Amino acid sequence: MSAKKLNLVVDMNGCPNRCLHCWLGHLPNRKMEDGADEMIVDYFSPFFDQIAYYSWLREPDYCEDYEARWKRDLLISKNAVPERFELASFYLIVRDPHYVSFLKSVGVRKVQLTLFGLKDTQDRYVGRKGAYEEVMCATERLIDGGILPRWQCFLNEENKEEIVKLYETAQRIRQQRCPELEFFVHEGTCDGENRKLYPIRIEKRHIPDELKAVYHGYDRLRSERECCDELRKDHSHPVFLIGNEITLNVSNRFDVYYNFTHMTDEWKIGNLKTARAEELVRNIVTGNTPALNAAKHCLWPDLVSAYGDPESDKAFSMDDYKIYLFNEYLSRRASDRNA
Repeated sequence: MSAKKLNLVVDMNGCPNRCLHCWLGHLPNRKMEDGADEMIVDYFSPFFDQIAYYSWLREPDYCEDYEARWKRDLLISKNAVPERFELASFYLIVRDPHYVSFLKSVGVRKVQLTLFGLKDTQDRYVGRKGAYEEVMCATERLIDGGILPRWQCFLNEENKEEIVKLYETAQRIRQQRCPELEFFVHEGTCDGENRKLYPIRIEKRHIPDELKAVYHGYDRLRSERECCDELRKDHSHPVFLIGNEITLNVSNRFDVYYNFTHMTDEWKIGNLKTARAEELVRNIVTGNTPALNAAKHCLWPDLVSAYGDPESDKAFSMDDYKIYLFNEYLSRRASDRNA
C-alpha cells in the first residue's frame, strides 16, 4: 500500500456550461451509472491509505441532490475529507434558493465567479444566454447569504476594455454592498479550450493601466519572446512532479488523467474498466505514462524552435508557456501518427 494521498476528481454529472476558456477541454456530458463512485474508490483503495472523492470535475454540485451527493462524497472517501475550496455552482445559486445556505453550512466562506466581459461576451464565452445576469444575481445572493464573492476575469485582446468596465462595476459593488468583494484578472492557461484563444491572447503592453494592480502575477508575467529567449538557454526537459499527493481527473467514460493539463488522448493514463488495477496504479505513481515518457525526450530549446514565436509579445507565465509548448508537441505528434 502507498503512503501517498489520492484525490479522485470525477465527472459524474457533466456541466451546464461550454466555456471558451475551459482548461480541461469540452468533455461530453453523460451521467455516470449508479454505483460508479464506489467502484472507483474500491479500484484504488488497496493501493492508497487516503482517498478524497470529489463527484464533480467541472461545475461543482451539478446534480439532482447536491446535499446528498456531498454527504456521499464524505462517506465513501477513505481516511480523508474532500475540501470545498472557493468553488460553487453559479448555475445553482440563481436557481435553488437553498443552495447558498447549504454552502454556508459546509464551511464555504468565499465563492469564485468567472467573468469574460459584459453581457454578450459573457454569454458567448459561457455558452449560455443569461450567463452574465446569472453572475450578477449570484453575486447579490452570495452577499445576502454572508458569503464573499471573488470575481475572476480572463483577459484577452478582445475583451480588455470590457474587463475595465467590470472592474468599475466591482468598485461600485464595494462602495454600495460589499467592501470586501475581491477582483482579479489574468490571462489564463493555454491548454484545453483556452488554447484555441491563442490568436487573441493579451500582449503585456496592452494590459490596461487600471488592471495592472489587480492582475494576478503581473510582476512574473513575460512576453512570449522573453519566454523563448529564456528557454533557449535551458537544456532540461519538461518535468511534471508526481509528489506525495496525487490528483487524478476521471472522465465519465472512466478514463484517467493527471490534473496537470487538459484531458486529451495524449495525456490519458488508462481506463478503469479495461486496465488492471496494479499496473495502472504503478504507472500513475511512477509516471510511466505516454505523455511523461515523451517529455523525457524533449528539450526546451528544441520545443521553442519548433513551436515558439520569438516575435510574439503575447503574455504568459513561464509555467503556462511551458505546458503550451509541450502540448503543441504532443498534439503535432498525434496528428503525424494519425495522418
